[in-house]
Amino acid sequence: MSVEVDHPPNVSLGEGTVINGDLAFKRFQSRVEPVALSVGSGCTMDGVHFDLGAEARVSVGDHCYFTNAVLLAELEIRIGSCVVIGWNATIADTDFHPIAPAERIADAIACSPASDGRPRPVVVRRPVVIEDDVWVGPATTILKGVTIGAGAFIEPGTVVSADVPPRARVIGNPAQVVGEV
Repeated sequence: MSVEVDHPPNVSLGEGTVINGDLAFKRFQSRVEPVALSVGSGCTMDGVHFDLGAEARVSVGDHCYFTNAVLLAELEIRIGSCVVIGWNATIADTDFHPIAPAERIADAIACSPASDGRPRPVVVRRPVVIEDDVWVGPATTILKGVTIGAGAFIEPGTVVSADVPPRARVIGNPAQVVGEV
């Protein structure tokens, strides 16, 4: 039995869209107004985690089906219509921490109780775009700054760190084009 969850006021759901799962909005912190998360009509978001930071926006087109996916946004994730995302897939528009060692240490200090109000170092954020009619396999990871072209097929377990052309079939870590669909 599925139970649709309550959602924050800055979430817009299209007609016939269902979001199931008690953790869907547990880490939803976006203060973007009027709409931080927009999900089109006829979508099923089954067990999806919408982890949006204070300035994040996520938009999802019509007729999408995501199951147990994690959308991690600090800036923006845009997903087209007729997109399927398999279980345990993760999409992130940032690394959530600096990459350089000295900046990672400064970040850890800023996040600790002993921070004395120190600001966190700047963390790179770049939008993720997934165009229409894309299939994203289970356990896939899509990283910041990536655009996946319309009709692409992302094999299970793939790590996508660079743009994927339309209708490409990709697999591996890092993702490599192995054909066309």
